[in-house]
Amino acid sequence: MQTSLTINITIILAIKIVARFVLKILPMSFILSKVFLFLLYPLSWIFVLFIIALFAKSPVRRKRFLIASIILLYIFSVPFFLNLVARAWSISPFLAKEPKVYSCAIVLGGFSGPDKNNNGYFNGSADRFIQGIRMLTTGRAKRILITGGNGSLFPGQFSEGNWVKTQLDELKIPDSSVLIENRSRNTIENAVFSKAILQKAGLQPPYLLITSDFHMRRAYMIFEKEGYKVIPYPCNFMAGNTGSSLYDLIPDGGSIGGWNIYFKEIVGYVVDKWR
Repeated sequence: MQTSLTINITIILAIKIVARFVLKILPMSFILSKVFLFLLYPLSWIFVLFIIALFAKSPVRRKRFLIASIILLYIFSVPFFLNLVARAWSISPFLAKEPKVYSCAIVLGGFSGPDKNNNGYFNGSADRFIQGIRMLTTGRAKRILITGGNGSLFPGQFSEGNWVKTQLDELKIPDSSVLIENRSRNTIENAVFSKAILQKAGLQPPYLLITSDFHMRRAYMIFEKEGYKVIPYPCNFMAGNTGSSLYDLIPDGGSIGGWNIYFKEIVGYVVDKWR
């Protein structure tokens, strides 16, 4: 009994020490945004409904929760409903506005990350990188600013901005055309930390803002709140940019992942707007 009590006290003290350390190095808002992110995911809701149905004592309640979970599973697994939301959420690019040549294209990070050996690799959002290079090499932007550090809850040595610079070097992009911001962990910090770099370089607005279509509405709002004059250039269209068909009513596992992204963006937009 005494041994068990000692072990329990030791575990509690260890948890307190870890918690104090984490809180010391990371803001509470940053921790909560990572830890409770799973609550936004529709599959979590469906899973909870299935569990309730499994343990419900009343046959009527069991049937209701089971039907509700099946209906939600269908709604969130077919592309049709996701595409409706994606089209409504999308922001059209304003490239028809003057000037036609921009002093800088700001490319938001999140398109690369580290593997288990801390080596960088491009992920599914790599179109941000591609479009940024395209704007630079076609003369639509005179400079390119890559903004991104490490947004992991427990970041290691990897810095996205630093790794992307190595990729630009391999592509023979001259240093005189490249600006790197390598400390930011989220979109708000992208905007805050990039401002000093742009001012130091003497680059005048408006700037091109390049990020994924699903992320553009929130990013555009954040950069405007920070005093930027930016022209949105969405890319990496995951959903909503094609017409509808009967195939959109057939369940597809990829749609559930798409809903995870859009729920995160919508909730993040509301939180950032009233922050």
